Amino acid sequence: MKVLTVATRPGRLAIAQTRIVISALERKYPDIQIKIRKVTSRGDRDRRTALWNLKSTGFFTSQVEDALLAGEADFAVHSFKDLPTAQREGLTIGAVFDRSFVEDCLVSTSPVESIEQLPKGAKIGTSSLRRAAQLKRLRADLQPAPIRGNVQTRLNKLDRAEFDAVVLARAGLERLGLGQRISLVFDPAQFIPAPAQGALAVQTRSDDEELRKQLSAIDDEKARTITSAERQVLTTMQCGCHAPVGAFAKIVGDDIEICAFISDLQGKNFIKRDVTGPAAKANQVAEQLAHQLLNAGGKKILQSQNI
Repeated sequence: MKVLTVATRPGRLAIAQTRIVISALERKYPDIQIKIRKVTSRGDRDRRTALWNLKSTGFFTSQVEDALLAGEADFAVHSFKDLPTAQREGLTIGAVFDRSFVEDCLVSTSPVESIEQLPKGAKIGTSSLRRAAQLKRLRADLQPAPIRGNVQTRLNKLDRAEFDAVVLARAGLERLGLGQRISLVFDPAQFIPAPAQGALAVQTRSDDEELRKQLSAIDDEKARTITSAERQVLTTMQCGCHAPVGAFAKIVGDDIEICAFISDLQGKNFIKRDVTGPAAKANQVAEQLAHQLLNAGGKKILQSQNI
């Protein structure tokens, strides 16, 4: 029996997502055995710094990648949205998997069916400038405030009435069996998610040909195309994963439809564009969209916000 080691962060969500990948591989290869190696990231150690104050990338992924490069694990599982768009030398994405839930969602202290039902001046916990800008655009009176910690920690803060509501990725709640806590799910074409949100990236060393071939058995080609296009928007715009930028793509027939935005931090200068093009040229379509955003004022926003 072949034994493999998978590296992942130690949190409940990271472990749950890793087990999803393990189960998929075990279905394909019944004789395989996979051990989990927990690796603490800088993001796990630093629970105080607001994510929007970070200038570096790989806050939640670099230590896991270090373990992979050092040969301490055979592959790693990441939330794809956390991975920098620049791939680490010597590593590759062997599979893009399980993009079941792409949306952001709202969890509030009292039942609401729309964001308009939140109280005036509601304090909304979010660790994302992208989410904060869209909240301010929807309702200028809302007060986005930094919140750190894992999913359960954030829900606990909500339950202690430290916030009126929190915005979280739906995928995390669903994978932890906490979907019943969701008050409302945002339409991803209107409240645009982070590039590659919801997808799992299964990463391995570039020179491990045998394992790359095994991982390809669980690769979702459609999800790979979509997430690659969304991440291309960030790459072309040359902005980090913490910038107030979102991208959402879907494949319709032979075409890919992509919508994306860039905004100032208050949601007042909100620039959104939509493009459609051949799915076979998804990244070129995404580049076209990114240039439209930059030329429409996105470049000035990036310069003025120093992001």
